Amino acid sequence: MRTLKQMGMQMPPVKYSITKLGGGVTPQGVSYPGGLDLTTPSLSLQPGALKQCTNFEVSQTGGYARIAGYERFDGHAAPSLATYILVQINAFTNIPLVGQTLTQAGSGATGTIIAVNPTLSYVAVTQVSGTFDYTDTVSVGATLIGTAVTPTVGVNAATNAIYLAAAADVYRALINAVPGSGPVLDVIHMIMGGVDNVYAFRANVGNTAVAIYKASAGGWTNVPLFNTVSFTAGGTAVPLDGQTLTQGGVTAVIKRVMWASGAWTGSAAGTFIVVNPTGGNFSAGSATVSTSGATVTLAGAQSPIVILPGGVYEHVKCNFSGQATTRRMFGVDGVNKAYEFDGTTYAPITTGLSPDTPNHIAFHKNFLLLSQASSLIFCAVGFPYKWSSVDGAGEIATGDVVNGMITLPGSQTTATLAVFMNTNTAFLYGTDPTPSTGNFNFVTFNTGTGAIPRTVQNLFDTFVFDNLGVINLKTTLNYGNFLPSTLTKQILPFIVAERNKVTCSSVSHDKSQYRVFFSDGAGLWLTMINQQYLGPGVVQFPNPVNCVDEDNATDGSHVTYFGSNDGLGYVYQMDVGTSFDGAVLPASITLAWDPIKSPRILKRFRAASIEVQGAGYAQIQFGYQLGYGSTLIGQPPTTTYQTSLSGVPIWDQFTWDNFFWDGQSLQPTDVDMTGTAENVQVVLASSTNYIAPYNINSVIYHYTPRRGLRV
Repeated sequence: MRTLKQMGMQMPPVKYSITKLGGGVTPQGVSYPGGLDLTTPSLSLQPGALKQCTNFEVSQTGGYARIAGYERFDGHAAPSLATYILVQINAFTNIPLVGQTLTQAGSGATGTIIAVNPTLSYVAVTQVSGTFDYTDTVSVGATLIGTAVTPTVGVNAATNAIYLAAAADVYRALINAVPGSGPVLDVIHMIMGGVDNVYAFRANVGNTAVAIYKASAGGWTNVPLFNTVSFTAGGTAVPLDGQTLTQGGVTAVIKRVMWASGAWTGSAAGTFIVVNPTGGNFSAGSATVSTSGATVTLAGAQSPIVILPGGVYEHVKCNFSGQATTRRMFGVDGVNKAYEFDGTTYAPITTGLSPDTPNHIAFHKNFLLLSQASSLIFCAVGFPYKWSSVDGAGEIATGDVVNGMITLPGSQTTATLAVFMNTNTAFLYGTDPTPSTGNFNFVTFNTGTGAIPRTVQNLFDTFVFDNLGVINLKTTLNYGNFLPSTLTKQILPFIVAERNKVTCSSVSHDKSQYRVFFSDGAGLWLTMINQQYLGPGVVQFPNPVNCVDEDNATDGSHVTYFGSNDGLGYVYQMDVGTSFDGAVLPASITLAWDPIKSPRILKRFRAASIEVQGAGYAQIQFGYQLGYGSTLIGQPPTTTYQTSLSGVPIWDQFTWDNFFWDGQSLQPTDVDMTGTAENVQVVLASSTNYIAPYNINSVIYHYTPRRGLRV
C-alpha cells in the first residue's frame, strides 16, 4: 500500500500560536486590560482574558500570578520563616512519631519532628535549639531512636516544599489570637523608636468594652487605658507630657496634655490623660504640675477611659510636629470619641459634635478632619485637640452623608481634599479656612458618583469603590478639574453581587494594586503599572478581611496586616507564605475561548506549552475543553471540576493533566492535547498548602489547521 506522501499528498504542517496572558498593548499602541471579564462577548475578548478567576492576580510583569498566602501573627517567629534540618540515623532502634521532640543528651540539641523516613533512615526536625552532633545517640524522651550520622541524604523540590509547610505548622501553633470576643476591629502597624510595632483592637469576652493589644515576641500584651481629668484656668507655665499632676497628697503622671482652648496665662482649658493616681482620687479644685510649675483648676475626679464596643474603625497616621518621635495614629469608630494613639497612650478627643462620635477621618495640610453624617469639621491648624472656631477650627455642611476623605495629588498651594459622599463627590480647595480672608472653597464636583465607606485609597491616583465599581480620579490640567472613569465595567455581575458586603480596602505598593475586601471572604485586586490599568483579579479567603493596615517596615519592605470577622480573633499578615494560614490555597483561572486567530476554522489540537515563572516548586493542573464545550463534537475524556466566584458554584467539564515545575526551568512545559474544534478554553489550577506563588505568562498551542466549519 502506498503512503500519502507516495501518492503526492501532504499532511498540513503543525502550527504554533502563542496566547499571551494578562493585559497589554495592541500593535497600534492602545492599552487593554486583562484579568477577569464577565461581560464582554466571547469573540470580542482578548485571548488572554479570564472568564473565571480564584486567587490569581494580574501580574505587573505580564501574565497571571497565583497570590501569596497569609499567616497568623502575634509577634512570635513567622511560620513563613520556618526552617528544618535532616537528622540521619545509622539505623532506627525505635521509629519516632511526627510531633515528638528529638533530643540529644550529649550536645543538648532539641527539635520538633515534622517527618520520618524509615526507608532512608532520617527525621526532619524544625525549631532546632543547639547543634546536633553526628556521632551521638538521639532520643525521644527516654526512648532511644538511634545514633546520628553525617547526613548523606537529600530531598527533592516537592519534598522540600512539603517539609517547609510542615515546619510552618509547628511555628503557627505557637501563635495566639487577640484576647477577647468577636471580630478583630482594627489592626495598626506603626514604627515607634525605630522598631516595628503591631497593635490590635478587639472587644473583651463580655463584649462590654474594647481593649488594645500589642504584638511581642511572647504574643499579645495588653496596652492599659488610663484616665481623663478635665481642667480650666491653666496658667503660669505650659505643662508637658511626663510631668506629675499634684493635688494635695494625690499625684499622677501625665501621659498627655490635651490643650483644647485658651492661653497659658490663666484661661487654658482641656484634658489631662493620667495614670491611676496615688494617694486617693482627684477632686474639683486647684492643682499644680511639677517641673513646669503650671497651675490648673480640675473639674472633678479622674474618669477611667472606656472604649465602647460596636464601632467600625478608621485611622490615619500623621505628625503634627514634624519630629519622628511624635508620629501618631488618629482614629474614629462611629461609637466613641475620636482618639489619638501613640502605642502607649489612648487619648479621646472632644470635638463638640453631638453626639461626639465621628465615623470618618482624614489628615490634610496640617488639619485633622472628621465627619459625622453630613457634617465635616476641622481642627485648628496644627492643633488636633482644638475644635473651637475661636482658634480657627470650623465646620462645613456637605449636603450629603460623608463616606470618606483623602488628599489628592497637588502642590502645596493647590492642595485638594476629596470628600466622597453617598451619591456625590466634592473637593475642598485651599489651605486657609479664615473667614473672609481664607481660601477654603468647598465645591461639588460630581452629582451621582460617590464612594462606599472605607474604600478610598491613594496609589499613584485616587481610587474608590462606588455602587457601579471602582472609580479612578485622574488629575488633569484642564481648570484643575478631575476626570473620573469606571475601571470595572467588565466585572459588573461581581460588583453587583458584592457591593453591599464591602468591609475595607487597602493598596499594595509592591504590586501596585488597589484592593477591596468583602464580608464573605471575597476580594477584588486591581493591578496598575506606569499609570496603566492591567486588569482585575478575584481572591477568596476562608478568613474574611474585616480591617486592614499597610505600611512600610523598618527594613524597607511593605507589610500588610488584617483582622478577620471569622470570630477566631487572629491577626494575619498578608502576602506571605504558601497557604491560607496552614489551610489549602485553592487557585484557578479559566481563559476566554480562544479561536487561535481564525474563527470558524477547525483545528486539530496536539499539545500546549505553558510558560511558568517563579522561585519555587509548583504542581499545576492543566485542563481544557473544545468548541464551546459542545456535546456535538468529540470532547476529550472529562473530569468534573468545581470552581467558585463569590461563593457561587460553577460546574464545567474538563480533561485534566498534571505537570510539575521546580522553579529552575527556563523553557515552557509541554502538556498533551487531543481533539478537533474551532476554539479551545484552558483552565490552570493548583490546590495545596505548600506551593510558593508562581506566574503563568503564556500558552503556546500546537495544532494543525483543518477545514472551515460547514453550515
